[in-house]
Amino acid sequence: MSIYDFQVTSINGKSVELSAYRGKVLLIVNTASRCSYSRQFAGLQKLYESHHEQGLEILGFPCNQFNGKEPGSNSEVQEYCESNFGVAFPLFEKIEVRGPSVHPLFQYLTKQAPFEGFDSRTQDGLKMQDFLQEKYPEIYAGNGVKWNFSKFLIDRDGHVYARYETTTEPFELQSVIQSLL
Repeated sequence: MSIYDFQVTSINGKSVELSAYRGKVLLIVNTASRCSYSRQFAGLQKLYESHHEQGLEILGFPCNQFNGKEPGSNSEVQEYCESNFGVAFPLFEKIEVRGPSVHPLFQYLTKQAPFEGFDSRTQDGLKMQDFLQEKYPEIYAGNGVKWNFSKFLIDRDGHVYARYETTTEPFELQSVIQSLL
């Protein structure tokens, strides 16, 4: 099984086979435009602009599961992301990325790339770890997506290469993405 076995729905309601991205390097991200981490949209867009011609695709999946930070409709999310963050990479319909209604794609991603913790060498990593352990221990437990802007890097063969947590900024992925391109 690979990422190419999944079907998703674009933000404007069209069915998309992920096999359409065969041979590309993919960065799959659960997003939330009203989250404090939404600043990462700029970095994601910069990665997209820098590496799209070499075969990088960034796929954004809005999610409203973490403190309700993606409250709008699909069309509202798309308009907000385009006008406020200049997002030009593909966005998909709002989905659930954890729990009983988790989208099969994210169920697969988290199985292939289990949670390995936040980077405790950084202040942001420690802060996020403490925040979740104190306020949301049920989210911190297990391998599910922990928060908005979790990132899954997929190689050109459709296999999960790595998982990066919320606190990993997009620019930190530059060299690993280049190595896969």
